Parts: sequence; C-alpha cells; structure tokens
Amino acid sequence: MLIRYLSQIGRYFLMLKEIFSKMTKWSMMRPLIFKEIDDLIFGSLGIVAFISFFVGGVVAIQTALNLNNPLIPKYLIGFATRESVILEFAPTFISIVMAGKMGSFITSSIGTMRVTEQIDALEVMGVNSVNYLVFPKLIAIMFYPFVVGISMFLGVFGGYIAAVYGGFGSSADFLAGLHQEFIPFHIAYAFIKTFVFGFLLASIPSFHGFYMKGGALEVGKASTVAFVWTSVTIILINYILTQLLLT
Repeated sequence: MLIRYLSQIGRYFLMLKEIFSKMTKWSMMRPLIFKEIDDLIFGSLGIVAFISFFVGGVVAIQTALNLNNPLIPKYLIGFATRESVILEFAPTFISIVMAGKMGSFITSSIGTMRVTEQIDALEVMGVNSVNYLVFPKLIAIMFYPFVVGISMFLGVFGGYIAAVYGGFGSSADFLAGLHQEFIPFHIAYAFIKTFVFGFLLASIPSFHGFYMKGGALEVGKASTVAFVWTSVTIILINYILTQLLLT
C-alpha cells in the first residue's frame, strides 16, 4: 500500500510538471479560463456568503454566552469573532467546503471526459491534454483569495449582526473588539494559506479525475477520493504553515 501511495504522489508531481510544458495557444486557452472563473469562482460565491454570514454569527453568540463574568469586557466578542474568522474559518474551513464543491466538480468534469474518451481524442490531435484541462483551473483559482476576502467580511459582519441585534453587546463594544490588538500580518497569513489551498483545490481533484479508470460509477468514487485527499492535505498544510508563519 505504501508503494502505491508513493507512486500516486510521484505521478501527481509529474502531472504538475506536464501542466507547464507544451502550452496550448492563448486563443484556445482564454475562453477556457473565463469559463473556469465563472464555474469555480462566481459559482461558489453564494454558498460561501451564506455559510460565512451565519457561522460568524454563531461564533459571536457562542463567545457571548461564555462571557458570564461581568468583569470580562464585552469587546472580547468582536475580538474573538475577528480572530476566529480571519485566522481559521475563512481560509481553512471555507477551503474544506470548497474541496467538496469545487473539487467534486473538477474531478467529475475531467473524469467524465476520460470515460467518454475525449481526453484520448485531445492527445490524438497532439494537444497537451493536461495543460489544456488543468492549466485554466489553476489560473481561475488565482481569484480564490477574492472569495476568501468576501468570506472574512461576511463572517465578521454576521458576528456583528448577531452580537448587536441579539442583545449581547453594543455596536461600540464590538467595533472596539475588532480594533483590539489587531495584527496586520494575520491578514497576510490568511491569504498566504489561501493561495496554497487554492492550488491544492485545483490540482488534486484534477489529478484524480485525469488518471481515473473505469466507467461512470468510478467517476463518483474518484470525486469522493479527491474530496478526502484534498481535505486531508489542506489540514496538514494548514498545520505546517501555522507553525512556520505564526510561531
């Protein structure tokens, strides 16, 4: 089993190398990139906005309910919401959600092309099928930090609405907590993680879709495996980046 995993990892890195060799003409690549931006980025904004707003509200409410001591200042609600949303929720939790949405879409779309022999047809025509299929997704995913930025804003805004209109604190207290001990590098840290996670979100599902074998049933299995491995990799990389950047 270890040999099989090592073989898969080696094939993954060989695929990454092949993505950037024998580039497809820009006239063919441009519409593909715009299509991937629409499918992967704009298509994800709705679910990201919904989850971010309400999870931010839940974080604020749970923080407020645990501040039983009257000596503890109310601004900690805003402080805890900001730290939770910016450091972990927006870049990491949203990326795991996107591993299910984006990852399944990528794996199933490429896997279906493999099953219907469209990839074989591309290779017969002399097209670098890896570059043609995966490179547009990598370019589109460069806009993923834009999605996470919206998630940060809506998460904090949801916490503000829940805290102020839920009667857990005043607007001034929450805003004071947002400014309390703010470290600008935390924003940079979140976006550094986001760029890395975005690359994983595009490449790992593409790998599982491109090299899958079998029929239509295996497309669903490949999507599940891609989601699992993307999530595991994101969690491991998150731990490593946190150790490197924040300690």
